Amino acid sequence: MQILVTGGAGFIGSHIVDAYLQEGHQVVVVDNLSTGKKSNVHRAAMFYPLDICSSKEIESVFQRHVFDVVSHHAAQINLRKSIDEPAFDAEVNIIGSLNLFELCRKYEVKKCIFASSGGAIYGVPKQIPVDEKAPTKPLSPYGIAKLSVEQYLEYYYQVWNLERIILRYGNVYGPRQDPQGEAGVISIFCNNILKGDPCIVFGDGYKTRDYVSVHDIASANLLALNSPADIYNLGTGIETSVNQLINMLQKVTNQKISIIHDQDRKGEIEHIALHSKKANELLGWEITIPLNQGIEEVFQWYQQEHYKKKC
Repeated sequence: MQILVTGGAGFIGSHIVDAYLQEGHQVVVVDNLSTGKKSNVHRAAMFYPLDICSSKEIESVFQRHVFDVVSHHAAQINLRKSIDEPAFDAEVNIIGSLNLFELCRKYEVKKCIFASSGGAIYGVPKQIPVDEKAPTKPLSPYGIAKLSVEQYLEYYYQVWNLERIILRYGNVYGPRQDPQGEAGVISIFCNNILKGDPCIVFGDGYKTRDYVSVHDIASANLLALNSPADIYNLGTGIETSVNQLINMLQKVTNQKISIIHDQDRKGEIEHIALHSKKANELLGWEITIPLNQGIEEVFQWYQQEHYKKKC
């Protein structure tokens, strides 16, 4: 297949590009490098340093290539920034997505895979783990935008026959995640530990998330290429608190980790985990990397990165 990956220089997107290429697909990457890195992009992929908000520039890519699938991962990914700058979040995550979907319609792309958020769109769940039928009541502009894009995609599916696969991710972690941002507590903690800085815990540390390895997320995106149009949660179904993460990292690093507690942050849910039965049954997707193994891999990766910087 000929596949366009938006955000393909980013943490998650670059792993998906690697997985597509490994299976023999042709991949084109569009990324404005606002958070992604060109060094993340596989050499076998064709790369365009463009912004999805610039419809004319993006259209030039559709004019040069005939895409079977668009994997849409370009986004404003910072939940905190969406609260501080909701208009900017909407401009990138909603308007940028609409630019892309219009081009998919115009150039008759067969399928769009969209990276949504299982951690942000459900709001405060009545029952955990949450399945895809649970009410969607996001507490942040970021979550509202993700849900809006899902609904726009439903319109393009129903009216314009653009087959859509919506993947609602849990909290994705793994190598290449940027520890300088607000998201990605595992990468932030690993980086702080290696620098000798304390780990900042917002609130009491009992908030729980569903942490899923980027390798398993990449696997789901591969399976989605030949799977039926639907909405799929991608998570482990297991709640893990920040305090539990600290304990796991202490075991991996064999050291006592310094912690600073800070004020809790608005717009963040207390607890979440995702029921992924539909993905298991219809995609054939399974979790292959347990959290303790994944954390060890991430810490070793950051160790190597710190060693490179010192050299």
